[in-house]
Amino acid sequence: MRIEFLAAPAAPASRLTVRLAAPDAMPEGIEPVLAEGAKAARFTGKAGQIHEGFVTRDGQLVRVALAGIGEANGGAKNGSRAGSLEKAGAALAAKYLVSGETAMTLDLAGSGLGGVEVSALLLGLKLRTWRHDAYRTKLPDDQKVTLDLVNVVNAPADAAAAWASEAAVAQGVEFTRELVTEPGNVIYPESFVARCEARMQGTGLTLRVLGEDEMRTLGMGALLGVSQGSPRPPRLLAIVWNGGMPGGQSRSGPMAFVGKGVTFDTGGISLKPPAGMEDMKWDMGGAGAVAGAMLALALRKARANVVGICGLVENMPDGLAQRPGDVVTSMSGQTVEVINTDAEGRLVLCDALTWVQKEYAPSSVVDLATLTGAIIATLGNEYGGIFSNDDGLAAKIIAAGEACGERLWRLPMGQAYDKMIDSPIADMKNMGSKYAGSITAAQFLQRFVNKGTPWAHLDIAGMVWADKPGATWDKGATGYGVRLIDRYVRDNCES
Repeated sequence: MRIEFLAAPAAPASRLTVRLAAPDAMPEGIEPVLAEGAKAARFTGKAGQIHEGFVTRDGQLVRVALAGIGEANGGAKNGSRAGSLEKAGAALAAKYLVSGETAMTLDLAGSGLGGVEVSALLLGLKLRTWRHDAYRTKLPDDQKVTLDLVNVVNAPADAAAAWASEAAVAQGVEFTRELVTEPGNVIYPESFVARCEARMQGTGLTLRVLGEDEMRTLGMGALLGVSQGSPRPPRLLAIVWNGGMPGGQSRSGPMAFVGKGVTFDTGGISLKPPAGMEDMKWDMGGAGAVAGAMLALALRKARANVVGICGLVENMPDGLAQRPGDVVTSMSGQTVEVINTDAEGRLVLCDALTWVQKEYAPSSVVDLATLTGAIIATLGNEYGGIFSNDDGLAAKIIAAGEACGERLWRLPMGQAYDKMIDSPIADMKNMGSKYAGSITAAQFLQRFVNKGTPWAHLDIAGMVWADKPGATWDKGATGYGVRLIDRYVRDNCES
């Protein structure tokens, strides 16, 4: 969907016109019949409320929608009203995306919004319009997307520039949703890389790809053990953005984000139950978030040096697959007894973490992974879990999540939990007992983080996919993680 700013509404740009309403305050110039109709329908201007009617203007029938934007401090995030405005924009998209209207005029006259606030409204609208209909060949006409254009009029002078930055983030979120939504026969390690190469061409990003032979030479036995049951060869993808200083030079190493990319997870020999296994196409949600965030950073020319790592494998149960009880040697030299082949994400991440630290000496490392069902049992679909060895880093990431609406809740770590993954025959097991599953997974990963390196692990298993619509997404892929990474970089890494 296109969003364009018009200098002045000299003539009606579309039949559908939208005006913004704060609580108990009608926009100036609204026809009395619309105002009375809104009052009768109990429209109060709350964020996400919409009331519409038809009026005649200059001899033409016009469809006018009143969109509530909430109180000035409603849904406050870091003192802003971004949450309310995103909700208002998303509500417009949800109502009119398949309405038969092809264009919308968003008239901001009298709204009092600044450029950043307008960009929040447009971001909510843009994100809620994303759909993946590539494989739906028999959609009824009334379910087909019609809305293609939003003309913004009477906008403040700084709105277009503010939106350009948020539009880059929207593209990153949409790319992540695309990767996460595609089925496992379409997105697998090689095609994930190909999709990134095609989408990132010309953006200034540099991509490096390690194949199976290179990873074997480096000793990545943990990652390779996960992939050995699949005919799809694994890949390690590094996406590099050097925007911090001229020539990409920096006084310290880049910020590193590492994503789990299990493009389909059957559980391996420790096979998952058949019911719901189709959902495991989104077990690469962490890698998808990293790829989308790197795209967003490049498109908005972030003034930071950042590297994104995607560990990409498919976990399948054929005769070559690793068995429960196998022992693998990781790139770090540490050995792992594989208790359960369905605890595979940490095996992928541990080698990716070791490699990024050796190759890029990052200033800090954050990994994102759909790692455990235990985190969903703990936090549901409201928060992702965060574990960290650094209080300052954890606080900054949590603050970034609050600012953009991608919330995190910190969980504990400690020596008592660490003992739960000790193995009698190897350096560690890949899972502990049935208790504290998300915590022992974090303890496992911490063993591969260099001493003195600030690190955080984000378990986002409950956040990358939604069974019901949310504020800015429909059912399906949410794109969680992209905005979180982008906000963290904006607030803490840009020079």
